[in-house]
Amino acid sequence: MVDNQVLSTSHLVAIRYLSEHDILRILDYATLIKQHPSNFHDRLKGKILALAFWEPSTRTRLSFEIAMLRLGGSVTGFSSSVGTSLEKGESLSDTITMLANYADGIVIRHPLRGSAKLAAEIAQKFGVPVISGGSGSQEHPTQALLDIFTIREFFGRLTGLNIALMGDLRYSRTISSLLLALSKFGRNTINLISHPSLRLQEELRLDLQETNLELIETEDLSDVISEFDVLYVTRLQKERFPDPMLYQKVKGSFQLHPSLLKSAKDRSLILHPLPRVDEIPYEIDRFPQAKYFIQAKNGVYIRMAILDHLLGDESVE
Repeated sequence: MVDNQVLSTSHLVAIRYLSEHDILRILDYATLIKQHPSNFHDRLKGKILALAFWEPSTRTRLSFEIAMLRLGGSVTGFSSSVGTSLEKGESLSDTITMLANYADGIVIRHPLRGSAKLAAEIAQKFGVPVISGGSGSQEHPTQALLDIFTIREFFGRLTGLNIALMGDLRYSRTISSLLLALSKFGRNTINLISHPSLRLQEELRLDLQETNLELIETEDLSDVISEFDVLYVTRLQKERFPDPMLYQKVKGSFQLHPSLLKSAKDRSLILHPLPRVDEIPYEIDRFPQAKYFIQAKNGVYIRMAILDHLLGDESVE
């Protein structure tokens, strides 16, 4: 019998609120689901999940929907403000209150920092769990969990790794959550590859100061191409740039050229939260290191584990 109560919290709004123990139990539970998916059919039969997405999404929204359906539950909600009372000016608070009266759980994606935490505080009054599907440029906790799930799946560990992060490190919420997740484990070397204007936010640097992560900054992937175990590439977050001129200045600056991979380790991983724009050419897809589609698929198992914990009732035989 396996206990599906894998978290010590009733919501999942940020990686920073999870312990190492919480994270490992999520990963272990998702592994069990991936190995024996048929054991989890109808786990959430009769339960309804509301997806409240103020921002566009493909993988996060669809993988939550598919995860809920694979668990036997149902899904409702919206993927933009079009056709909803949001167009009439309805507040976040009123929308979450309404959904908490309708559904058994809520997944929220919103452009404002702190939106997921606020939603959790509101829904808590109704006993309805909230999961962040991305909150401003702040955090994307379930993305970080599927990222480290993929890393552990291939390396069998989350310590002693050389990890390169390349692209928009300032406005990417996936980067923030990934670093916070990795910081809860043993020592890892993190190579930060970006334009000076796209380096980590100072707030995140302060959060990471007392951790076991060794942060090394560079502007050139070729400096570390032969050393990394994991290369995590992000697109430039055009929608979050405060200055369009800055976006035009750095656009296309960090691309993974196939010729560079000749010097990479054979057993290294190339990951990307997707969608990609021009930072990873399609030619890279045929390289054995390219694992971003496996990474995306793993999102279903991670989100099944989270949903089963937050909305489920019983242990698994």
